Amino acid sequence: MTRFTVNNQPVEYKLDPRTPLLWALRDASNLTGTKYGCGTGDCGACTVDIDGAAVRSCQMTIAQAEGTFVTTIEGLAQESNHPVQQALIAGNVVQCGYCIPGIVMSAAALLRKNRNPSDEEIAGAITNLCRCGIYPRLVEAIGRAARVARGEEEIVLDRRETAASEEPAQD
Repeated sequence: MTRFTVNNQPVEYKLDPRTPLLWALRDASNLTGTKYGCGTGDCGACTVDIDGAAVRSCQMTIAQAEGTFVTTIEGLAQESNHPVQQALIAGNVVQCGYCIPGIVMSAAALLRKNRNPSDEEIAGAITNLCRCGIYPRLVEAIGRAARVARGEEEIVLDRRETAASEEPAQD
């Protein structure tokens, strides 16, 4: 049995220890916000936060996660009110949405380590792939999220924008 914490809840998986963390989260814990993209760690759709670092969950086994603290997109903010989520919504960055949970988790980890990243640092840290090509708006939105997190800016979302963004993406 493998034990670690997911979204501040202790979990114990009775799965093969070689099971990729991605599949334990999606199949055993029903946390489907973490997406399967490529299975090779290249696209970043499966990115989660493990002990403060952005990690591609398809490349980590549950045995390797033993004793760690894992945060998925579902555990990042109760009402999608993390500064990165707010900035992506306000900047109208999200298109199809499939890559967004992994991007949000990568950006949140970046901002925890660097409260004032340059555009180059953002581009270097967000290596997630997006087929919709949101990169210019994405860098701008993450910069805005950093300002919000530092208390230099506030985002007030229209309730209709927030409701539209909360519609579940197709798995």
